[in-house]
Amino acid sequence: MFKYKEDFDTVFKRYDAFWEREIVDRPLTSITFLKDDVKVMKEKKYATYEEKWMDFEYRTEAHLNQIENTVYYADSLPVVFPNMGPEIFSAWCGCGYNFGDTTTWSEPCILDWEKDKDKGKLDKNNQYFKAVEKFTRILLEAGKEKFLVGLTDFHPGGDHLAALRDPQELCMDMIDNLDDVKEKLAESYPEYFECYDYFYDMIKEYGMPATTWFPAIGRGKYYIPSNDFSCMISKPMFDEVFLPGIIQECEFLDQSFYHLDGPGALIHLDSLLEIKKLNGVQWVCGSSNEGFHKWVNVYKKIQQKKKAMVLYPTVNELDMIFETLKPEGVWMMMSGIENKEQADYVMKRIERWK
Repeated sequence: MFKYKEDFDTVFKRYDAFWEREIVDRPLTSITFLKDDVKVMKEKKYATYEEKWMDFEYRTEAHLNQIENTVYYADSLPVVFPNMGPEIFSAWCGCGYNFGDTTTWSEPCILDWEKDKDKGKLDKNNQYFKAVEKFTRILLEAGKEKFLVGLTDFHPGGDHLAALRDPQELCMDMIDNLDDVKEKLAESYPEYFECYDYFYDMIKEYGMPATTWFPAIGRGKYYIPSNDFSCMISKPMFDEVFLPGIIQECEFLDQSFYHLDGPGALIHLDSLLEIKKLNGVQWVCGSSNEGFHKWVNVYKKIQQKKKAMVLYPTVNELDMIFETLKPEGVWMMMSGIENKEQADYVMKRIERWK
C-alpha cells in the first residue's frame, strides 16, 4: 500500500491485535535505523524562525528525505505529521504564538477571568489553523502511496487551559477560581473534537489511518490523551477537575493511548487505569530516569489492569522484560539499533517471547 512500507497490511493486523492486547505472530515491534547511503539535503537559511516553520514545501521535502534515508524494520511506520508545536490548538483559540529554532511556545490570552472570560475560543479563520490545514494537504499530496500523514499535536484539556492562562496562574486558579477553570474546560472539549474531526476527515479522504507524533495506527479515531500539567496538582484535584475530560476524550476515540509524562504524574496512574475506554499507557520516565528495572512495578501494574503499553528497551534489557511481563499488549520500540544485523538478532529474540 505504501512505497516505504510494502508490508503495511500485515503490520496493520499486528496493530489490530495490539489494541486488543493479543498477538498475531509476535509482539508489536518497531525498529528503525539509517541506510548505508544516506543522502543529505542542503540546509536552507531564513530571516526569522517563523519563516522557517512556515516553509511547508521545504519541510515536506526534508521529511521525505528522512524517510528515504531510513529503514522501517518490523512494524515501524513512515509517519509524518504537520508539527507546529504542542500548543497550536491554544493558538487557534487566541493565544499569542512564538517560534524558536526547534520549538514553539504560546502566550496566555486569559489574564483576568472577569475581563477575559470570552477569550480563548476557537477561531478556524486563525492564521495558524489555516497553516496547519495547508501543511496537512501538502503532506497528504506528497504522501500518496508513499508514507502516512498524521494529525498535529493538539494538547487539549488541562494543557490547553495551562496555555490559555499560564501554568503558574492555573495552579492558583485551582484554589481561587475553580469554577472558571471548570467552565472553560467544558467549553474547550467540543472545540477540540471539532478540530479533531476536521483533520481526521482530511486524512481519511486519502485512505490513510489515523496516526500522529506517537506513530500507532487505528481503524477509526486514534489519539493520545495527555495532561502534562497534572504533575503540578494532587490526585484528588486531578480526579475532580481533569479526569472527567480525559474520560470524555477516550469515549470520543476508537483507540487511545495516554501519554503519562514524568515521575510527578505517576500519582494519577491508578485513576487513569480505571478508564474503561482507555486502551493503553505510554509511560515516559524523563531524562536521567531511564532503565526498565526502575519501573518494573509501573509496567506490571499497567498490564495487570489489562492495558497496552510501549517500552523503549535496549538489547541488554530484553531478558528482564521477558521474565517480568507477558508479551500480549506490549509494543517494543527498540533503541540503540544501528543496522540490519543487530535488528535481525533482536527480532529473533523477541519472536521467542511467548
